[in-house]
Amino acid sequence: MIKHNKIAVIIPCFKVGKSINTLLSRFESYIDFIVVVDDSCPNKTFSFVPLNRKKIIVIRNSKNLGVGGAVIAGYREALSLGADIFVKIDGDGQMDPQICHKFISPILSGRADYTKGNRFYNVDDVIKMPLIRIIGNAALSFITKFSTGYWNIFDPTNGYTAIHREVLLQVPLDKVSNRYFFESDMLFRLGTIRAKVEDVPMKAHYKGEVSNLKISHVFFEFILKHLKNFLKRIFYNYFLRDFNVASLELLIGLSFIFVGSTMGVKSWYNSYEFNIAAPYGTMMLASVLIILGVNLLLSFLNFDIQSTPTAPIHKNFED
Repeated sequence: MIKHNKIAVIIPCFKVGKSINTLLSRFESYIDFIVVVDDSCPNKTFSFVPLNRKKIIVIRNSKNLGVGGAVIAGYREALSLGADIFVKIDGDGQMDPQICHKFISPILSGRADYTKGNRFYNVDDVIKMPLIRIIGNAALSFITKFSTGYWNIFDPTNGYTAIHREVLLQVPLDKVSNRYFFESDMLFRLGTIRAKVEDVPMKAHYKGEVSNLKISHVFFEFILKHLKNFLKRIFYNYFLRDFNVASLELLIGLSFIFVGSTMGVKSWYNSYEFNIAAPYGTMMLASVLIILGVNLLLSFLNFDIQSTPTAPIHKNFED
């Protein structure tokens, strides 16, 4: 099934050096193109790439665009080469190139539009990870569920991915984040076109390589960007493209919580300021409004979870 489709691998490189040569030697023969993107690497990664291999194409960015910008440059090059499936893998050697088929197969079988790695399936692998990485990924994964609408995925910053050509053509690449938020922003963009995303269990290979991404350094930046994407997603899905019961639940729920909280705080302040008992009826009404508002928001959340895309949008190659 794989041999009837053109498979391209995109490898963004920054401070990779000699490890790129070892990585390139481990790809299986069914890969049609390997696009190595030297993102203005100070180590001159391009100089370590063997140029006598027909499948390897090297792109050199004149300035550093970030991992997202490098991947997008690789996507565009592979699109021009006529690739059908685009696999993205990091150049630092922490991802096994011999499991590319696990990312490609769900797309070719018509089960998914986009696949991504998940290093948290195997408990034995998880307990070997640094605690800060586990906590950081868990927090970012939870936030990503809200911002993208993909409630069924985990490990959102995982850079091992694959995407179908027809789906990639629908993604506004010029709007996708160029830096480390790239993977998360791609999920947001995929969510806006209702693409089906599937996690692929994998192991991370840590052999002393130093990752350029430090979750502790980008955590708060990611939160702000996720909040922005969350607000855009809610507006797009529940007010611009559609207006349904969930939209009403969100509006009424937020209104009830705001009014109830305002009444409660105002009543408490007056009681404290003038040393008088807060009106029983006012406090009861405030409590009821808050409880009703929370229940409406939970109902909205349940609707949103049930709305996670479950059907691929690309045409099955086998049709």
